[in-house]
Amino acid sequence: MATRAADNAPAEPSGSERPAKRQKFEPEAQNDAKVDGAEDLDEETEEDAYVEEVKASDMYLDTINRAVLDFDFEKVCSVSLSNINAYGCLVCGKYFQGRGRNSYAYSHSIHEDHHVFINLETTKVYVLPDGYPVSDPSLEDISFVLSPSFTKATVSAFSSPSYPAKLSYDLANKAYLPGYVGLNDIKRNDHMNVVIHSLLHVKPLRDYLLLSNFRGKESELLKRFAGLAKKIWNPRLFKSQVSPHELLQEVNRASAGRFRLEQQGDPVEFLGWLLNSLHKDMGGTKKKNSSMIFSTFQGELRVETQQVLVRPDVGDNEKPRFDIDRDIKSTVSPFLFLAVDLPPPPLFQDAVEKNIIPQVTIHSVLAKYDGITTQESAGQLRRYKCQRLPPYIILHFKRFTKNAFVEEKNPTIVTFPLRGLDFKDYVDAPGSQSSTVYDLVANVIHESVAGTTRNKEDTVWKVYLRAGAGEHEKWFMIQDLIVEETRKEMIFLGESVLQIWERRDESSNSATKMVVDQ
Repeated sequence: MATRAADNAPAEPSGSERPAKRQKFEPEAQNDAKVDGAEDLDEETEEDAYVEEVKASDMYLDTINRAVLDFDFEKVCSVSLSNINAYGCLVCGKYFQGRGRNSYAYSHSIHEDHHVFINLETTKVYVLPDGYPVSDPSLEDISFVLSPSFTKATVSAFSSPSYPAKLSYDLANKAYLPGYVGLNDIKRNDHMNVVIHSLLHVKPLRDYLLLSNFRGKESELLKRFAGLAKKIWNPRLFKSQVSPHELLQEVNRASAGRFRLEQQGDPVEFLGWLLNSLHKDMGGTKKKNSSMIFSTFQGELRVETQQVLVRPDVGDNEKPRFDIDRDIKSTVSPFLFLAVDLPPPPLFQDAVEKNIIPQVTIHSVLAKYDGITTQESAGQLRRYKCQRLPPYIILHFKRFTKNAFVEEKNPTIVTFPLRGLDFKDYVDAPGSQSSTVYDLVANVIHESVAGTTRNKEDTVWKVYLRAGAGEHEKWFMIQDLIVEETRKEMIFLGESVLQIWERRDESSNSATKMVVDQ
């Protein structure tokens, strides 16, 4: 029987040996060997095969090109446009689906001779077409760029006063400060970029997103917003800029086309929509502090209204005012940001041309919320006063008004302090509040060609962001990919549209007072 089996066996080529057949060690070849000729595969051969496998992976690792890797775009196959089981080629940077024998990644590895692929969801690295995983410490930086992770200690360091001194460097050895990197303007999305930057410098929201690990039923919008936050604050970027493409694609879908990449829009509208969408996606309800958004930005405002009574004995120039003898309707409603009206600009400049660009102080426009100043609208008088101030106050300066023909812009400049803005005159019972003193975090400004008509095509949006505190404090101006350190005196010269103010805690108040006393 043994002789007969030997006679029927296929003849091996002359000059070849069986171990040489298994130099290319594949899972299928290993299984076949164990079934058909297990007696020939001793322990020494298995060890040799493992060494050969490691050598093969090491040989391919030097083909990885980090300069072409870009994980900011949607994780979809470049051939099938499917986002299921997507892999990134670490040689050319393209995305392909699957790694089986009939997959696009498998075909790419054979036709293009590119062999190292990373799973875009699990960050595991494989060598194709062989199909075996690679675990090498030199690949850790690629996994971190694809999916950054943060610890509480790392996140708390972002808020330290000396943070601006901690620069990072990209592959081109270009210095950048994590959190203050350029966002790519894909088409006309700069109005969304400034809002994203502003929100990601609000400490509670930033820390919540950086420490998140969404793997469950969270909305796609929340997952992508957290992913973009981690990339912007990543201290180990390959290039010192980030593209918000993934998030803005989801914004377009979730808003049913209301906010699009190719169409200039209003950052105030986008901010309102984004805050409400994130609140809902975080499980928020109408109740106070029901989500991170409400606990950070929501305050309460008292509104008193009264019908205007026409009195014949009142002169033409006298403004209507509240009559204490008649009913005054009082309601308390929540707010996420406070709208601030600007005084109308003068129609004509005076002799010395002082009123070409009028200026007002921030306290003069915030007087709307002092509970005394009245406003008349649609036959009703109104006056406002805050009942409760949130930890972060968002101010919206109403620069744009529509008439029957065009949308007009108010060019009035608002002057404000960068630190120490006191809101005590605009809130009831200020003594019961933890603190009424606020410091500026972000200032969004609008730039366009000269004139009073709003031209969306020539509009530019910029944001000023604060970094550090004390002697290390710096301010950065970010306009799309442009990131520049700026002087503090330049910040209030622009046409502010949005501002975010951070409540100063009692400890920093007392520390500041001690410094002043000394």
